[in-house]
Amino acid sequence: MVVTPIKNTTSTDYSLEDWLQSPSEGKEWVNGELLEKEVTLKHSRIQAKVATYWRNYKDASGQGGEVYTEAPCLTNKQGRRPDVAYLTPELMQQFGEPAVLPQSFPLIAEIISPTDLAEDMIAKSQEYLQSGSEEVWLVFPENSWIIVITKNQRLVFIAGEIVRTQSVLPGFNIAVNELLG
Repeated sequence: MVVTPIKNTTSTDYSLEDWLQSPSEGKEWVNGELLEKEVTLKHSRIQAKVATYWRNYKDASGQGGEVYTEAPCLTNKQGRRPDVAYLTPELMQQFGEPAVLPQSFPLIAEIISPTDLAEDMIAKSQEYLQSGSEEVWLVFPENSWIIVITKNQRLVFIAGEIVRTQSVLPGFNIAVNELLG
């Protein structure tokens, strides 16, 4: 996913509080700027597949919770919209469905576009983990890699392998080729 500035705004022009009250569709609030997420067809297809597989698994396994796409959440620093996110039944009970989740989702997937910088996406995954997320998937469609990051480990799954959740949605697994194909 490519994130580009909409305009050169500062936090005084459009504050995080403004974004929290009315999180604009397809936009994140990052470092005082309102940024628009650009999505390609491949990105959108893989995003839909991840959401569908996670949703089907949580339903079939009886784990409950909910799967979202582009749902707004607040990290310790920014207003974000993860590509795919899973909210546990416990957090659904605690928070209900506010306009913006006041923390990161427990399980997040970010679909990486060719123009995304790896360092930026790794920093974003750390931001999520420091704000309540337990597991972040960085999905690299062009290389057929999925990096699964938790607070204690970083695992790389490649074409021909089976990617597995590590701490959220226990038991979920899928072939990398199936997810990215």
